[in-house]
Amino acid sequence: MAVIPARGGSKRIPRKNIKPFCGKPLIAYSIEAAIASKLFAKIVVSTDDQEIASVAKQYGADVPFIRPATLSDDYAATLPVVAHALEQEMTQTKEITHCCCIYATAPLIQVNHLKAVQQLLVDRQADYAFPVTEFDFPILRAVSMNEDNILTPSFEQHINARSQDLPDYYHDCGQFYWGKVSSFLNHTPIISKAALGYPIPRRFVQDIDTPDDWLEAELKYRALNSGLSTDNS
Repeated sequence: MAVIPARGGSKRIPRKNIKPFCGKPLIAYSIEAAIASKLFAKIVVSTDDQEIASVAKQYGADVPFIRPATLSDDYAATLPVVAHALEQEMTQTKEITHCCCIYATAPLIQVNHLKAVQQLLVDRQADYAFPVTEFDFPILRAVSMNEDNILTPSFEQHINARSQDLPDYYHDCGQFYWGKVSSFLNHTPIISKAALGYPIPRRFVQDIDTPDDWLEAELKYRALNSGLSTDNS
C-alpha cells in the first residue's frame, strides 16, 4: 500500500500539491510513479481538501476518506497521518505488512528507486528504508553569520581541510519512506538507527518549499526528461 499525504493548507506556495508543474498537477507525478512501479495494491491519497481529492482520483489514486482537521494543520507530522490512513484501510483488510509513504511534492521520483528501496527494506528486514543523497558542499566547512555579517566557522578544526579529505554526509531526500506497517502504527521514528538509507544522485532530488525551489525542480525535471541526462540510476 502507498499513502500520499496531501493537505490543502500550504502557505509558502499556495495550493502547492495541485499547482501545475511542467504540464501536470504536482501530485500527479507521485501518483503516476506509484502506479508505474506496480508495487502497490492500493494507492491512497490522504487529504483534507476536496479539490485535491478530485485531482488525485483523476490521476488514478484512491481517496477513501477525508483526513480530519486534527491531522491537517501546519504542525501535522508524517507518522500520525500515515498511521491514520493505515488504520482506515485495515478496517477492510489485515493483510498489509509494508507501506510506502510518498510525498506529493516529489516530481523527480524514479520508479527504479522505489523498487530498489523496497528491496532493501525486505532484504534487510528493517523498520524503514528511504533514499538519501550527499550534501552538495562539505557540511564541516559550514560557517554562521551574525547581523554584522561576521562569519564564524561551525567546525573550526575542519575549516582549512581539503574538501576531498572530509567525510561524506547525507540527508533525507524528502521523497518517500518504505516501512513496516507495524513501525508506522507504533510511530517508530523514521530517521533513526531503525532505518536504512539508499543513496541516490543529487540530480534526482529537490526540496520544494519556496518559489526558487520550484524553479530549480522544474529545471531539473526538464533536464532529466530532455535527453541531457541518460543515466536514471
